[in-house]
Amino acid sequence: MQTKFKKSYRFAVRTSVYITLYTTLLMGVFFYYFTELKWFALLWYAICVFCFTFVIIQFSVERFIYKRVKKIYDDLTLLESANMSNGPITTNMQTLTEEIDKFARDKKLEIETLKVREEYRREFLGNVSHELKTPLFTVQGYVLTLLDGGINDINIREKYLERASKGIERLGYIINDLDMITKLEVGDLSLNIEVFDIVELAKHTFEMFEMKANKKKITFTFDRDYSEPIMVRADKERIQQVLANLIVNSIKYGRLKGTTEISIENLIKNKVIVRVTDNGEGISKIHMPRLFERFYRVDKSGSRKEGGSGLGLSIVKHIIEAHRERIYVESEFGVGSEFSFTLEKVQ
Repeated sequence: MQTKFKKSYRFAVRTSVYITLYTTLLMGVFFYYFTELKWFALLWYAICVFCFTFVIIQFSVERFIYKRVKKIYDDLTLLESANMSNGPITTNMQTLTEEIDKFARDKKLEIETLKVREEYRREFLGNVSHELKTPLFTVQGYVLTLLDGGINDINIREKYLERASKGIERLGYIINDLDMITKLEVGDLSLNIEVFDIVELAKHTFEMFEMKANKKKITFTFDRDYSEPIMVRADKERIQQVLANLIVNSIKYGRLKGTTEISIENLIKNKVIVRVTDNGEGISKIHMPRLFERFYRVDKSGSRKEGGSGLGLSIVKHIIEAHRERIYVESEFGVGSEFSFTLEKVQ
C-alpha cells in the first residue's frame, strides 16, 4: 500500500473561509466601536486567520480522517483489489464512495463469472466422464465375455472383437477431438493457409458421406449450378472438417428422404458466406445459446445411437474463429437448421 494520499482541500478551504469571515467580522465590529477602523490591518488579519485555520484543519483533521480511511484500503487490499491497492489513498468521501462502489461491482461480476465457470467445469467433467465411460464399459464387457470363454466360439469372437474395436475407435475420436479443441483454444494449432476452390471442396465432402446419406435417403444438393470456381484463402483440411461435421449433423438429425443443401454467396467484396441447410428436426430456441459448447446435446435422453464424440459443433466454432471468421446458426424446431460461416475470398 502506498503511503502517499490524495488530499481533499475543499473541506479545509470552506471551513477556513467560514472561520475567517466570522472572526474578521467580529474584529471589524470591535475596531469600529472601540478603536479606529483600519481596513488594511483588517485584511491582513483575515489572511493570517485563513492561513492558520487552513493549516490546522488540513494537517490535523485530515490526518485524523486519513488514518481511518487507510484502514479501509488495507482491509480491501486483503481481498486483493489491484485497483484499490495500486492507487493513491484519497480522503475525499465522494471519491472514496465511488471507488468502493466500483470495487463492489467488480467483485460481484468476478464472483458471478467464477460461479458460471464452476458450473461449466462440473458439467464439462460430468460430460467427459459420461462420454468416456460409455465406450470403456462397452469394450470391457466384450473383453470380459471373451475371457470367460466366448473366445472359443469363432462367431462370438469375431462379433465381439469388432464391437470392441468400434468402442476403442469412439474413444479415439473423443480424445483426438478434445486435443484439437485444446490446441485451438490456446492457439497452439497452426493453420496451413492456402488458396483453394470452396465449391470443389464442398462437392468432395458430399461424396465422402454419400453412402451415409443414402441410408436415410437424404439428397445432397447445391442451391444452384456453380460452373465457375470460387477461390478462398483458408486451411483447406480444417475447412473440410467444418463442412464434414455440419453435413454429418444434417444427416444425423435429418428427416427420412430429406435434403442437405450447400450455398455459397458473396457477402462483401472480399468475403463469402457458406451455408449448410437441412430440413431436419430443427433446434429449439432454448438450446441455441449453448449449441457450440463441448458435449452439449440438444437431445437430453442421453441416446448415443448416432455415435460421434459430441464435440463436432464445438470444433467447428473453434476452427472458424481460428481463421478470424464468424459462424452463424438459424433454426426452427420441426422445420430445419442452417449453419453458415464466412471465409476470405480471393479475387
